Amino acid sequence: MTDHLSFSAFLAEAPVILGEGAVIERLRRAGVDLDPWLVNSALVYDPAGRSALATICREYLDIGARHDLPLLLSTPTWRASRERIEAAGLAGRDVNGDNFRFLDELRRSYGAYGRKVLICGLMSCRGDAYRPAEALSEDEAREFHSWQADALAAAGVDFLLAATLPALGEAVGLARAMAATGMPHVVSVVVRPGGTLLDGTPLREAVAALDAAVSPRPVAYLVNCTHASFFRSALLHETNSSPLVRQRVVGLLANTAALSPEELDNAAELVEESPGTFGRSVAALHRDLGMKGLGGCCGTDGRHIECLAAELSGTAAR
Repeated sequence: MTDHLSFSAFLAEAPVILGEGAVIERLRRAGVDLDPWLVNSALVYDPAGRSALATICREYLDIGARHDLPLLLSTPTWRASRERIEAAGLAGRDVNGDNFRFLDELRRSYGAYGRKVLICGLMSCRGDAYRPAEALSEDEAREFHSWQADALAAAGVDFLLAATLPALGEAVGLARAMAATGMPHVVSVVVRPGGTLLDGTPLREAVAALDAAVSPRPVAYLVNCTHASFFRSALLHETNSSPLVRQRVVGLLANTAALSPEELDNAAELVEESPGTFGRSVAALHRDLGMKGLGGCCGTDGRHIECLAAELSGTAAR
């Protein structure tokens, strides 16, 4: 869209930005058939799948509009790399662009509120996001991810977001691929309570390395797929974090379970905390640490984002 602020201005001027909650997990729990290669990216080509995806996205849009909060939506392209698109038999389709246009159509249907909604082009690592050993090297990552970064940039997203990154090397290469498009870009990692990425890299080293290695550097950093208590512990760690980390990391897309990625990966049932507890603990990061972008990840649904929005907008029942 051309009728709202650029992402950098949006980030600078908005006191707080609401993030969406879980999408893929909710679709899976609802029994929606997800593509083995593209997960939810192919749903835009199936009427029933497109409707299921739209229902979840509209729920988050409705919450944002009800509380008059700026909202961040992510394209359903977490796994839409060129090799996966080809494996899924969709090599002739603009999967990344079609997913952006799907979200942009929803955004435009909200009229004036749509100008408060930003759409990021979502990317992630090539391998398992919870297994750092599978991460690509810096050079491999730049080559592998450039195609998708270019496709999302060409589609017209507001900015690029690489999320759920477990290792520094692939994060640097992916960030370089995003930077080469000329688009504003954000890097989001998974962190442990001890203030490290999943590969053991201290947060202070990761942020400093990315800022130094990528030109233009990321506009900001996020953390996702991490419980609010883990995030707070990581950012306040005496040696593995730093004032620079707390300046450059601007938000969290939080899990509802205080479990490690390994524990979550092996959980037989959904582990979640109450929406009220989630809303209060995540909103407290805005008050205590100045975090601007706050939303949900694993275990969240509309109830959790509603409670978070109420806390952030000052409308929560006391």
